[in-house]
Amino acid sequence: MKIFMPEHSKAAYLADFILYGVAIVCLAIFLILAGPQDQALEMLFLVVLGLMAWTAIEYFLHRVILHEVQPFKRWHEEHHLRPTALIRTPTILSASLIASLIFFPILLFGGSLWRACSLTLGLLMGYLMYTITHHAIHHWRVDNAWLKKRQQWHGSHHDSNDIGRFGITSRVWDRVCGTAGPVPKK
Repeated sequence: MKIFMPEHSKAAYLADFILYGVAIVCLAIFLILAGPQDQALEMLFLVVLGLMAWTAIEYFLHRVILHEVQPFKRWHEEHHLRPTALIRTPTILSASLIASLIFFPILLFGGSLWRACSLTLGLLMGYLMYTITHHAIHHWRVDNAWLKKRQQWHGSHHDSNDIGRFGITSRVWDRVCGTAGPVPKK
């Protein structure tokens, strides 16, 4: 089925940024306007928790799913061979996983629509930051110090025979899990 192919047309590739950007704005507006004001601090905490949790999810997905589980391993190997190709997880798959593994379980077992929306908002923010960062690493000439470091870090993941440096937006989990390897040279 074509919607489950990892390489996208330019329009489909860009639609992913737009879809998640719109979802983030809508969720944020919904929480601000309709969320219970007496739970504002808890909702903010859950947004930040979701954003921070994304870094661990990103690491796990890259290290385990993209490097060990088919067909994702094959898709990711193709990305390593052609890093500027418009290859990414199909939007229908990523959106389905976020809904079924994050939003609905929290809604059912977390006891509140506000909690589910807040944590999902944070995760979506992290996911969008990851997709923009990963795109920038492979497609932009950058003058930003943080992004240059991320480019060097990820470039050494692509260029190295060592398996490591799985974090795209953060090095934290590579350090915690011992997969950081030596600091990449410029």
